[in-house]
Amino acid sequence: MRSDAIIVGGSFAGLSAALYIARARRRVCIIDAGAPRNRFADASHGFFAQDGENPLTMIATARAQLAGYPNASFVAGEAVSARAAGDGFAVSLADGQRLEASKLVLAFGISDILPDLPGLAERWGASVLHCPYCHGFEFAGRVLGVLFAGPKSLHQAELIAEWGPTTLFLNGHPAPDAEARARLAARTTGIEPGPVQALLGEGRALSALAIADGRTIPLEALFVGPRYRLNSPLAEQLGCAVDEGMLGPTIRTDAMKETTVPGVYAAGDAARFPHSVAWASADGVTAGVSLHQTLVFPRLAA
Repeated sequence: MRSDAIIVGGSFAGLSAALYIARARRRVCIIDAGAPRNRFADASHGFFAQDGENPLTMIATARAQLAGYPNASFVAGEAVSARAAGDGFAVSLADGQRLEASKLVLAFGISDILPDLPGLAERWGASVLHCPYCHGFEFAGRVLGVLFAGPKSLHQAELIAEWGPTTLFLNGHPAPDAEARARLAARTTGIEPGPVQALLGEGRALSALAIADGRTIPLEALFVGPRYRLNSPLAEQLGCAVDEGMLGPTIRTDAMKETTVPGVYAAGDAARFPHSVAWASADGVTAGVSLHQTLVFPRLAA
């Protein structure tokens, strides 16, 4: 059966969009590969009335609630291609299934490209962090660091100092200019120029960084602003405009989260910067409401 909407991605943005479409009594199908970006974190912070909850538990609860709507359905799998088909769209899955709908929401998210340092990947989401608003409070007043990944790391180091004494680890990159050094000094942020060899600590905890010259520098949390990639080629296949940002690509949308291809919407981390679960959910609501209203009022889609 053809759906009114297919949602590609079943995390915060996709489920939020699907809920509003389902409540509008339209048929909505959610395709989900089951690998949300924040699956590495034990707790999600900053989301209204859900502060400190496990993100996978939050997703499971949302799925269970959405499953209570008879016009909502789930397909587990990876969407590998999408194209225009008649007056709608067709999406093909890796297992050969082909689904059709009048509209699409791309909410497949992004994946972080982590620095290749021993001990870093296994601590991602626990003591190696990205967003201070999401995880900084839990490390407040402790010894913090920022790993240089590009010009944006200078801004990140100034910001992280709000949560505790901070060192910018240049990891062998050139020293910042005098103006940047002055800004860091004003924030009492130190600079360590040496290359980082490894992250040390028990389990997923961080206790120190090993420097190439043999030193170990005590540290309890390391903030990293890694580059990221889109989780799916569907936007490019459909002809949606994708803008390249400082850290990675973003699907271009208007204020109602419609892409440059009419009838295709995008929400969540793949379609915005900066990122958070609250923003992803809010953008999903916007996409879901906008999509539904263009089904009711086709002139809005013109």
